[in-house]
Amino acid sequence: MSEGVVLIPTYNERENAELIIRKVFSLPRAFDVLIIDDGSPDGTAAVVRGLMVEFPGRLYLEERAGKQGLGTAYIHGFRWALARGYDYVFEMDADFSHNPDDLLRLHDACAQDGYDLAIGSRYIQGVNVVNWPMDRVLMSYFASWYVRLITGMPIMDATAGFKCYTARVLKAIDLSKVRFVGYAFQIEMKWMAYKMGFKIKEVPVIFTDRTRGASKMSKGIIKEAFFGVLQMKLNSWLRPIKPVAT
Repeated sequence: MSEGVVLIPTYNERENAELIIRKVFSLPRAFDVLIIDDGSPDGTAAVVRGLMVEFPGRLYLEERAGKQGLGTAYIHGFRWALARGYDYVFEMDADFSHNPDDLLRLHDACAQDGYDLAIGSRYIQGVNVVNWPMDRVLMSYFASWYVRLITGMPIMDATAGFKCYTARVLKAIDLSKVRFVGYAFQIEMKWMAYKMGFKIKEVPVIFTDRTRGASKMSKGIIKEAFFGVLQMKLNSWLRPIKPVAT
C-alpha cells in the first residue's frame, strides 16, 4: 500500500529523471511518483514513459504543453493526487538537492507525529547547505528572514520546496486562488497553511546543490518572491484568511 505520492515537476531533467525515480522506489516504504513534465525538449518525458512499463501502478506522468511554472505544476499535481485519494502528498525536486531518504522523516512527522504540513528545512538547525556559492546561501537565508519579518510567520525556511502535505491541508486551501508561480508559490502555500491554523513541523535536512542539469532560478523569480510577500501580507489585511475548524 502506498504511503503517499511524490510530486516531481520536471523541465529538461533527462539526466536526473531515471535516477531519482529509482531512488524513491528503492526506499523501505512504498511511495508512488507523479512526474509533471512541462514539455521538456530534452526528452525527459520519454525516459519516464519507458520506466512506467517497469513500475506499473506506481509511476505516473502528466505532460503539459510548454514551461508553465513551478507553482502551476504543483497545483496540477495536488489536484491529481486529491482526485485519487492520497492521504499524503510530497513535493520534491528532481535534481537530488532533496535527499529522497528524507521522505521517510517528512512522512513520519505527519503520519506518526500528527502534523498537517512537514517542511524539509535547511535552516532550522543552523545552515545545512552543501555546494552552494556563498552569495546563493546568503540570498536564500535572508529571503526566509525577510519573509518572517514581513509576515510574522515562524518558519525558518520559508522558501523550502521539500514538503509533505496531508490531504486535509490541500483540500482546505482554495488552489484556484494561489497566484504565484515561482518560488513565491512555496511561501504562499506555507502562509495559507499557517493562517488557517494547521500544525506545521520543520524537519532538519541537508540541501545539496545539483550536480547534473541547470538551475531554473532567474531574476524574475526572485522579484516575484520579494514583492509577492508584501502583496501577500497586504491581501491578508484586506481579505483575512479564516482558520479552519479544528
